Amino acid sequence: MRKKVKWVLLGICIAILLTIAIWTIITNSKVIANNEWMSANANIEQHNKEQNIVESLVEENKMQNTWVVDIGKEEQNSILNLVVDSPEEQLEFELPINGTTGYAPTTINLLENATEGAKVITKIKAGQAFTILSEENNYFYVQYGEEKGWLDNTLCMVNLPDIIPSIVYDDTNSYRSIFQSSGYSLPDITGKQLYNASSYNSRLQETQYNMPVMYQMAKKIYQAQKQALANHQSLKIYETFRPYEVQMKVSSSLKQLEDSNEAVKSGINTGSWNESWFIAQTRSNHQLGVAMDVSLVQINTSEQKKLGKYTYTKVTDYTEYVMPTQMHELSARAVAFSYPVSSASKTAWKNVPLAKTMTQAAKQLQNYCTSAGMSPLASEWWHFNDLDAKEAIKNRGVNGKFYLQDNVSKIPEK
Repeated sequence: MRKKVKWVLLGICIAILLTIAIWTIITNSKVIANNEWMSANANIEQHNKEQNIVESLVEENKMQNTWVVDIGKEEQNSILNLVVDSPEEQLEFELPINGTTGYAPTTINLLENATEGAKVITKIKAGQAFTILSEENNYFYVQYGEEKGWLDNTLCMVNLPDIIPSIVYDDTNSYRSIFQSSGYSLPDITGKQLYNASSYNSRLQETQYNMPVMYQMAKKIYQAQKQALANHQSLKIYETFRPYEVQMKVSSSLKQLEDSNEAVKSGINTGSWNESWFIAQTRSNHQLGVAMDVSLVQINTSEQKKLGKYTYTKVTDYTEYVMPTQMHELSARAVAFSYPVSSASKTAWKNVPLAKTMTQAAKQLQNYCTSAGMSPLASEWWHFNDLDAKEAIKNRGVNGKFYLQDNVSKIPEK
C-alpha cells in the first residue's frame, strides 16, 4: 500500500514538473514571438518613415521644380543620405554664400559696419576679388587681403560656380573663342583666347571658370537652374562677365568682316536687323554683370559631392540640345524673335512672335530664364539680362573696364 502511495506521489510530482516546463516553454515562445513582432513592426515603421521622407521630397520638388526626377531605389538611398547630411539651415543657393569669391564691379568702399555712411576702412578697386564671410540684410561681411569689413551687396558680383555648382560652365572665350558670323570666322577673334577666366578653386577643389554676375541676378539664375534640374536638364553657361576691351575687339572684328564679305553683310542686315543687334558697339550688359550667354543640356550622368557638411550635385556627362545655331553666331540666323524689340523693356518681348527657327529646346531654355525673372535678347537665343539688377547699379560707375583678378573662394566654415 505504501509503495502504491509512493508511486502515486512520484507521478504527481513528475506531472507538476512537466506542467511547469511546458508553461515555461510556451511563455518564452510568446516573449520571443512578441519581440520578433515588435522588431518587425519597428522595421516596418522605419521603412515607412523613410519612404514618407522620399515621397515628401519628391512631391515637394515637383511643386518647387527642383532636381528630383524618376526616383528609383538607389536614388532613394542617395536622397536619404542627403537628408541626413544636409545642414538644418535653408540655403538660398545649392551651397552657402559664405566662402564665395566676390568681385568689385567698380571701386567700392569697405565699411566698418553694415550701415550707410559707416567709416571707410579701404577701397576695393574694380575687378579685385574678396571672400564673402557672411550676409546681413543688404550687406556682405568680407575679407579683402588682411582687412575685414562690410560691402553693399547690391554692388557686388558673386562667382556662380561657388554657389550653383550643378550648372555646366564652359567659357569658350577664355580659351578658344567660337564667335562667327554666317559661318565665317572673325579675324583675330575666332579660335583665340580673348581673356583668362580659369583658375584653381580651393572651395570646389578643382580648376574652374570664374563666372561672376551681380548678386541679384545670381538668385534668378538659380531659380532657372532648379527648373532645368527638375527635368533632368541643366543650364550650360558660356559667358557672364566680358571685359570692355574684349567687347570692343569683337565689335571691331565683326565690322571688318562685314565690310569685306557680302555673305556676312547680308546675313546681318536682314529685315529690321543690323550689326548693333549682334554685338554691342559700346558698353554691353556683359560689362555690367547683368547678362549671361547660356544653352541647355540633357544630363546623362551626375554625382553627389561633399563640401564640408554640404552635399551638391555635379554633372559628369551631358548632351547639349540642338539650338537654332551654335553659340555666338552673330547673324540673323540666331534671332529669338521675328523682329527686334527693345532690350530695355521687361515685358515688350511678350508681344512679339518667336522666330520660326527657335527649336523646342531653345523655347524651353527661354521659359526657364524668363519665368525666373530674366529678359531675353531678341537677336540672340542664348542671351538673357537681369534688368532689375541693372537698374540697381544705375549711375554707380560700373563700366567693365577691367579684367577679373584671382579666385579667393574657401570651403564654408561650420
